[in-house]
Parts: sequence; structure tokens; C-alpha cells
Amino acid sequence: MILDYKRIPVFYTDEGQGQAIVLLHGFLENSSMWKNLKPHLIAQSCRVICIDLLGHGQTGCLGYVHTMETMAEAVYAVLEELNIKSCKIIGHSMGGYVALALAEHKPSLINSLCLMNSSAIDDTIERKQNRDRAIEAVKQNHKTFIRLSISNLFAPDNREKFESEIEAIRNEALKTPLQGIVAALEGMKIRSNRVHILKNTAFYKMMIIGRKDPVLEYNTTIKQTKGTTVEIIEFPDGHMSHIENKEEFTYKILQLIEK
Repeated sequence: MILDYKRIPVFYTDEGQGQAIVLLHGFLENSSMWKNLKPHLIAQSCRVICIDLLGHGQTGCLGYVHTMETMAEAVYAVLEELNIKSCKIIGHSMGGYVALALAEHKPSLINSLCLMNSSAIDDTIERKQNRDRAIEAVKQNHKTFIRLSISNLFAPDNREKFESEIEAIRNEALKTPLQGIVAALEGMKIRSNRVHILKNTAFYKMMIIGRKDPVLEYNTTIKQTKGTTVEIIEFPDGHMSHIENKEEFTYKILQLIEK
């Protein structure tokens, strides 16, 4: 389905009946990443809403910087269109940043939150510099950037094992327009620290962490949960838990919907 939002299309799917589960993909991904998880949730009497974030999938671009707040506003517009008053939300990587921005803006909307291979802290100076370098690389040749980026999301010893999955993800990622890639990198670079969401909200919170995540340093990710009620789920592999640890991941998400 398409929502006409600020003169751009925002694509989403809405399937099943029951409690609303909102799935938000990560950078260079789109709503198709949830194709394996979605049937399990629908079978558990859930209404599953998958949204293409700004500049990704079939959703258009709103400018040259897509802040996490701007992305969250587009997500909220879809939920308003669907008359969703309460939901559980799962965000992968960048989708987790967007989920946190939404939780800050509309805390009463959310009854549980899963940050999947994601983080509530903002970019360090070094990470911001890396984003700037990535933006320059994208502008030089965004297809080469995508090809390299996707395999680097997996734990090194998994890259050969999941070669066919990596190729499929890469093919989807190559559909992401240059403007959407740059706007997301710019938005992630300036995102706010939202550890207070982990500490000061009453709803249930879960973090799924990969011990060999090449993107998020393990100890730093764990540290932000100190003094919180966040449930930590650890997997032994990389940034793509829904693929690298598929069965265990699905089991934990099905537990989440009971919270």
C-alpha cells in the first residue's frame, strides 16, 4: 500500500489481525527483509505492519538529510492512517534509531520495543568521520559502496556460509537511490543520544546483540543498558541476526509478542 505523505509515496504492508507489530528495516534494506519473520507473527494472531523508511524501498526522499525524527514522523503518519493506537515495534539497526525517535515523540503509542542489532547512543566523533567518508564513497560510486557494505554486516566467518543470502540482500540494496543513501547517512550522523528512552520508559524493552557484530562494538552496546530494565539477548554472530541466527532470533521475537 502507498500513503501519499508530503507529496512523496510511503510504502507499507499491513497483514494479519490482532495486536499490531511494526517492523522497521535498517540502512540499505527495505520491508522485504521481514519476509521470513512475518508469517510466524501472523500465525500468532498479530497484525504485522512493515514500512519502507524514507529513501528506501518504494518510499520516496524528502530531502538531502533524513533525520531519525523525520523518518519517525513518516512512520507515525502510516500508523495514524491505519488507526493504530498501540503497538510493539522492532527496529533493525537504523530502524532501531527510528523506533527510539518515535518512542521519544509518542511514548504512549508503544507497549514494547526491540532494538535489533541497534543502539541508543549517538555517533562518536570517529563514527561521524566514518559517515563522512562513506558519503564521499557513495557519491563516487554508490553501487561499489553497497556491494562492499552488505557483506561487511556479517561476522567474518559467516560471509562464505551465507553467500547466497548476501547476494540477495545486495540485489535489494542496489535498488536504493543515491539520494536515499546519502540522506540516511547524514541523518544517522547527527542523531541524538536516546539512552534516556532505555532508562525512563515503562514499556518492555529488548536488545538483540551480536557478539561479533562488525558495526556495533559489543562492550559499548552492553554498557548503555546499565541501570535499565532492558532484556539483553545475545547471539554469537554479526549484525544480521535474522539471518545468521535465524531460528533463535525467530523464537525470541515470538517470546517478545507475549510481553
